[in-house]
Amino acid sequence: MSMSAADKKSVIDEYQRAPGDTGSPEVQVALMTSRITQLTEHFKEHKQDHHSRQGLVRLVNSRRKLLDYLKSNDPDRYKELISRLGLRR
Repeated sequence: MSMSAADKKSVIDEYQRAPGDTGSPEVQVALMTSRITQLTEHFKEHKQDHHSRQGLVRLVNSRRKLLDYLKSNDPDRYKELISRLGLRR
């Protein structure tokens, strides 16, 4: 149910700001977004999986906090990131 190393590497390569960058907010939010989409697909089949749903809520909250941080510190990077990821805000 977790992301494979190849999937994770492709997301990191797409959103990194410099070679070797794995900790910038853009990379972290992109990884969380891909994990959230995987979990939402999982819940279409497994509606009763409440323990994983709790993890999904925590993941969404963590992504929201990172996006709020990015919005307050660099609004241009924030706008670019949400447009690339297709998020609503």
